[in-house]
Formats: sequence, structure tokens, C-alpha cells
Amino acid sequence: MTAETFDLIVIGGGSGGLAAAIRASKHGAKVALLEPNELGGTCVNVGCVPKKAMWYAAQMAEAQYIAVDYGFHDKPGSLDWPRFIERRDEYIQRIRGKYAQTLDTGHITLVREVGRFLAPDRIQAGPRVLTAPHIVIATGSSPRRLDKPGFELGITSDEFFDLRACPRRAAIVGGGYIAVELAGVLRALGCDVDMYVRGRLMGGFDEEMAFVLGEEMQKHGIDIHYGCQIEAAHEKDGVLLLDCDSGSRPGPYDVLIFAVGRDSNTASLDAERIGLRTGEHGHVEIDDYQNTNVPGVYAVGDVTPRMQLTPVAVAAGRKLADRLFGGKPDARLDYENIPSVVFSHPPLGTVGMSEQQARERYGAAVHLYKQSFTPMQLALAHRPMTTLFKLICVGDDSRIVGMQMLGPGVDEILQGFAVAIKMGATKADLDATLAIHPTVSEEMVLMGDRVPG
Repeated sequence: MTAETFDLIVIGGGSGGLAAAIRASKHGAKVALLEPNELGGTCVNVGCVPKKAMWYAAQMAEAQYIAVDYGFHDKPGSLDWPRFIERRDEYIQRIRGKYAQTLDTGHITLVREVGRFLAPDRIQAGPRVLTAPHIVIATGSSPRRLDKPGFELGITSDEFFDLRACPRRAAIVGGGYIAVELAGVLRALGCDVDMYVRGRLMGGFDEEMAFVLGEEMQKHGIDIHYGCQIEAAHEKDGVLLLDCDSGSRPGPYDVLIFAVGRDSNTASLDAERIGLRTGEHGHVEIDDYQNTNVPGVYAVGDVTPRMQLTPVAVAAGRKLADRLFGGKPDARLDYENIPSVVFSHPPLGTVGMSEQQARERYGAAVHLYKQSFTPMQLALAHRPMTTLFKLICVGDDSRIVGMQMLGPGVDEILQGFAVAIKMGATKADLDATLAIHPTVSEEMVLMGDRVPG
């Protein structure tokens, strides 16, 4: 069979793969993009976009109660799930359409097949064989599935978006950002939520911020059960019961959600045929330039062990295309000081190091500044919610190496501060910045003395 020849083959049409393919095409490369499923990958179809849509709906639900506290007399109503999901899905379909149009405009060959390696420069795509000197793996990741009795009775974050009504009672197994986000959405929309967390909430995030988030979630009505490992699930009389390693049998629940991590989608690649090195949970191992151990083969996005964030995948894909086809041999993504937000209730924003990471690297040179308060909007409604801002600084000049923010609005506040931290901002730079009053964000530039210790 005669192989079709390209300059670049991208396996996977999610955020990272699309970014690499489109940028390479703009540089004049002949590109093939392999994607058997919907364009946009996890982010557009079962991740960031539908998640944020549900989060917005949850915010609207909570805003109704705040409005009543302010003196508006209308009673809060419930969400019309079918109507909202129709709007959500229409929005997602428009994004897919824009991606398809961009690929067509860029003359990128879209191949609706799974790709597997025949050689480092050769891919089998259904009945077709494609060849290129450069191949990018961007196949993303999928929710981890546990080998436990009754796992099939539950759903993962993928199936969460298939729900067509709000469950009355939900159990969520896991304590990471996906578990936290889904718990907050369901609770705000009227569901009774129990979380089962084996260790601590939000492992890998700043411990203090994770602890305060947990307290606020519990005030919000979410029951968090720490140190409980779910061993099995059972269905009885149309409801679900769980087995906990403590000997208890929690339940009943209408829905069980497993959010216990994600595994990279590498099983279909035939990676062993080319000696591609993969690590724990199938992650493709890469260096700082997205190179794998196989020359001419690269990886971007969630298929790698780097931060699983859409902007990271997009930036890595574009930088790689710039390096391969844009005349920028040193182009690479700087993985330091990447901002991110957990869309919990309240949201948690972070950029740079946690306090624990900073102390491990800098020791006694680390010092902190903190500010805790209730936002004016909630104080007026007599709805106390702790908002906590935290600066992690090092050295005599108090250079900021980490910023942590928990509270309403931090998802929109953090971006500008992230620019300053990327540029090397110090505490003195924030002190010299005039506050915008009255706002939540002003508290970040009005912090007082160092926290003792």
C-alpha cells in the first residue's frame, strides 16, 4: 500500500492536537490530524466547557437565594435541566463547527480513524497508511476505572454530563479537583452530596487552602467523609449502597460518581512497536521540548505527565509547531508559574508554588502574607463565606513565588496577578499598586505584615 506523505501527523483532535496542527499549518506544513471522535477532546465535550456551563447554572441557583436575602421577594426556582442541557449542547456544537471550519480553511487533512504506529514515521489509520518525519501524540486521557465490585453501577465525570435531571442523593468517590467541582455543582442545584476521600482533599494543592475549602464545602451542606475507602457498590431496590473499609455501609444513593484520577489514552497506539517509553498510568514520557525517547515522535497535553490543563496543552502544541516549522528552534513551553482555577464552591485559584513546595525548595527564606475576609456582596446577605488570600514569598525582597486565592470571583481575579508573578513581582510591587475600592481583588494589594513563623 502506498503511504500518504505529510510533514506532520497529529494523533488526537483535542486541545493540544488541534493547536499543534493549526499552528503547523499556518507555518506552511502539510498536516494530517487523526480523530475518530468529536473534535475538541475532553475539554470541549466532557470537560472544561460543559463543566463550566454547569458551574454557571449552579452560580445562578445560589444567586437566587442571595437575591431573596437582599429583599427580592420571588422564591428561588429549580433548574430546567433538559432546557439548559439543550443550550449547553448547542454551544458545544458551535465550538466543534468552528474547529472543523478552521481545519478546512487551513487545508488540514482530517482522518476519522484511530492511529497506531507501524514505525516511528508511519501510522496506520484504518485502511490508510500515513507517513511523516514528525508525529505528535495528543490522545489525551480518560477517567480511571477501578477493579472493584460494583464499579459498573457508578459513573465517571464523562457520564456525569449525560444526566438529564438532578439526582436527590449522590455519592462521590475521590477528593481531587474533578470530585470537588462536581460536588459543588450538584449541591448548589439541590442534591444531597456525600464525598468519600481516602486521604486529604485536593492533594498536591496548598494544604491550608485545601483545608479551608473543605470547611466551606461542609458549611455549604456537602458531607465529606475522610479516611474512608469504598470497597464495593451494591444495588438494592433501585438505590445504591456502598461498602466502606471502616465496616460501614453508606447509602442509599441515586447516583454514584467515581472521580479517582485519569489514565493516558495510549493503549491503541501500539507504542511498544517503536519502543516508546511510557510511565505510570500510561503517560508518555517527555522532556522540556515535548520530545519522547523516539526521535521524531512528540507528545502534548494530558497524555503526558505534565499539568492536565487545556491552556497547557494548547501552549505546548503551539510552541512545538513553532520549533518544528516556524524557525524557532528553542521554542518550548515554560512550565513554571502556570495559573489554574478549581471551579469549586467557592472557587480556588493558584499560581506558582504551594507553601509546602516553597518551604521544601527555599527553607527558612519563605515567609507568608495572608488576608481573610467575607466579601461585601455576601456580608450584605448575612451569608458569611471565608475568602482567603495568601502570598508565598522568599528572600529579603519578598519575591512572590506563590499566590493562593479562595473565594467568590477569584477565577476572574487571578489572571492579572499571574502576569505580575510571571514577571517576577515582589510584595513591594503589590504595595505600590493602588486598590480598586470596594472590590474583592483590592485585598491582594492591601495585605499588612508578615504572618509570624
